[in-house]
Amino acid sequence: MKPPPDRLYGRQRTHALRPRQQKLLDVTLPRLACTPGEPFGAGITQTWVEVGFGGGEHSRAQITLNPQAGLIACEVFEQGLCSLLAALVPEGGEADAPLPPNLRVWPDDARALLRALPEASLDRLFLMFPDPWPKARHAKRRFVHPETVKLVASRMKPGAEWRLASDDPTYQAWVGEVMQAQSLFTDGQAVTARPDGWPATRYEAKALRAGRVPMYWCFRRA
Repeated sequence: MKPPPDRLYGRQRTHALRPRQQKLLDVTLPRLACTPGEPFGAGITQTWVEVGFGGGEHSRAQITLNPQAGLIACEVFEQGLCSLLAALVPEGGEADAPLPPNLRVWPDDARALLRALPEASLDRLFLMFPDPWPKARHAKRRFVHPETVKLVASRMKPGAEWRLASDDPTYQAWVGEVMQAQSLFTDGQAVTARPDGWPATRYEAKALRAGRVPMYWCFRRA
C-alpha cells in the first residue's frame, strides 16, 4: 500500500470569505490556538482530539457534555473553521467574548498535531464522517491508513477510545480491511444505530436524507 501523502486534504476554501468570517480567522482563531502538549488548565483531566470537525456541531456538543475533557478540534477547511467560531462568539465579540476553556483549535493537518503531541497522551479521538476519497487511486489520502493508525496508536493511552463513523460504503469496507489487519486497537464491532453519547452531525443527517446507512465503530487502544 502506498504511503500517505504530505497532505490528505484538497481545497481549504470554496469561495471568498465574508468580512465577518475573515475577522473570525484573524482575531478569534488565535485566541483558541493549540500548543501541543500544553495542559488545558485546572479541572480538565482528559485530552481528546477531533479530526476534521466539519461544521463544528459535534465538537461544540462534546465540550458542553464533557467539561472535564479538553478537546483539540482539527479542521483545515476555512468555512468549517468559521462555522465553529461563529457559533462560539457573537458578532462584535470576536476579540473579547468568552470562549470555552476546554476547547483548542488546530487549523492544519491533524497528523501534524499528532506528531507534535507526547506519546500516550490522548484519552479519545474522533473521526466523524471523514472525506472518503472513494476512488482507488486516492486510497492513500484516507485518514484510516496503516501508517496513520500506527501514529494514532502511539499517541493514545492504553484503553483510550477511537470513535469513527462513515456513511460511505467504500470507506466502511476500507475501515474493516485496515483495522482487521492491525493489532494496536481491539477490533470494534460496527453498528448502524448511533450509540448513546455520540452527538449528531450535519453529515450524518445528510446521509440519512440521501438513504445511506451510517456505520459507527469504537476501537480501543490495546
